Amino acid sequence: MATLWGTPEKLEELLCELVSWNSITLSEGEVNFAYKLQDKLNLLPYFQEHPEYVSLGEVNWGRQYVTALYKHPEATDTIVLMSHFDTVQTEEYGDLEPLSCLPRELTEAFKAVSDELDTDAQADLHSGDYLFGRGTMDMKAGLALHMALLEKASTEEWPINLLLMTVPDEETNSAGMRYGVSKLLDLEREHGLDFILFLNGEPVFAFKPGDQTHYLYTGSIGKIMPAAFFYGKETHVGEPLSGITSSYISTYLTHRMEWNTEFTETVYGEKTPLPVTLTQRDIKLEYSAQTPYRTSAMYNVFLMERSAAEVFEIFEQVAIDAAAHCTRDYHAMCERENVEPVGDIRVLRYEELMRYAIEKFGVEYVNESLHETMMHPEWDVREKSMHITDILLINCQELTPAIVLMYAPPYYPAVNSSEDELVKKCVDVVVGNAREKFGLEIKQVHYFNGISDLSYVNYNDKSDSFHVYENNTPIYGDSYSIPFEAMKLLKAPVLNVGPFGKDAHKRTERLHIKNTFEEMPVLLEDMILSISVKSRS
Repeated sequence: MATLWGTPEKLEELLCELVSWNSITLSEGEVNFAYKLQDKLNLLPYFQEHPEYVSLGEVNWGRQYVTALYKHPEATDTIVLMSHFDTVQTEEYGDLEPLSCLPRELTEAFKAVSDELDTDAQADLHSGDYLFGRGTMDMKAGLALHMALLEKASTEEWPINLLLMTVPDEETNSAGMRYGVSKLLDLEREHGLDFILFLNGEPVFAFKPGDQTHYLYTGSIGKIMPAAFFYGKETHVGEPLSGITSSYISTYLTHRMEWNTEFTETVYGEKTPLPVTLTQRDIKLEYSAQTPYRTSAMYNVFLMERSAAEVFEIFEQVAIDAAAHCTRDYHAMCERENVEPVGDIRVLRYEELMRYAIEKFGVEYVNESLHETMMHPEWDVREKSMHITDILLINCQELTPAIVLMYAPPYYPAVNSSEDELVKKCVDVVVGNAREKFGLEIKQVHYFNGISDLSYVNYNDKSDSFHVYENNTPIYGDSYSIPFEAMKLLKAPVLNVGPFGKDAHKRTERLHIKNTFEEMPVLLEDMILSISVKSRS
């Protein structure tokens, strides 16, 4: 039987078409992609017979996620095929930007300017083994592979259900997956599905430059953003000792957060990257002779087993130590200059600041004060978080100078299924077949280091410490939320098996042709069939 995507050549054509649908996060193309994909899936005979099994779901800003279900009449076991279709921006391609989403054309064009590429990219370009382009690796190849699996399963009537879910916005706030969690639960109930595995198709991510190892992942690393708002005391630059700058205060905490090993975790011999500052800026937008007295900072922290509550406790202690050191140095300067200090540096959790403001002004006044911030669509969730805290402190200046601790979105909880028996079987099948059929060595890694939407399934927090996150994220429940309780209900294990590529989010992003279009389809098919109802009965 003729297939749409059942050969390496046809699968490559599909990938090139998906990439050509430019879908940069928050662009019009991201909105349009879902509708184009729906039309593409409806070309399959199975979905022409069952059009109700392909659907779109509302996310926000006009964006949609896409679900497509192949359902065997006698099966309940279901594998969820997860992917995202948004990409990062393309400005770094320079004069080649018009070709950034045309893989074959871009690959050919790079040959004329190959001296602009690094040595490794040049070698891969001239080898003919790679397709270059935005979204080739991260991660439209994963989506194309899943679409081909749907086609083959429906054509050959595999005795297992496959549910494709592909979402927008993974590259920014993962709104697509956060909204999609409830849809998964709805489909599970509606069709009597039993989710047995969440299978993502994110590509292989190198651990260091030049790493050529092909990995599969039995978990996904967590990411969280402790943030701080620093409020000093304003003054004229001609009277610097009459105040204290927020810039001065902020340096003490940032110095202690950057590369702080207290946040490091080691699990299964794998180690989280060290914390780093993502942004630090003062709120002063114009030049004047007034000193800056409000500064914000956000810090990236990776996690494996720690909860949001545990990370926040460490963050709070680091901030208390930083504030104490800052206060000591500041008081020593005041003593040296024979001036009165403006006060000690106070450390507050955001929830403490909110509670104080409500006691002072009442709930209605506080809500009215913060309402305007929520009405600014041009501000992202991080900017809104800082504006809300700023408004509260401006109205509670008796608490300053102060450091207010909070969380800024997004939050990706860590997830791991390395000890799950089904996952162990899948790993054995993929690794064994890769070696036997293709001479390809694939190595298991316990935590995917690229961050993924797997974080929003199989959530395991017995202590319900996520309330610490909810209470200390200023815009939580308005512009940003995480369906923690629903995520707990998606109990199936997780696994990430994807194609080999290099340089995600870089101008030289590229995808290995043979691995993607010849090897991975076979490995994924064999793995799924090995755990199907027929093979287990």
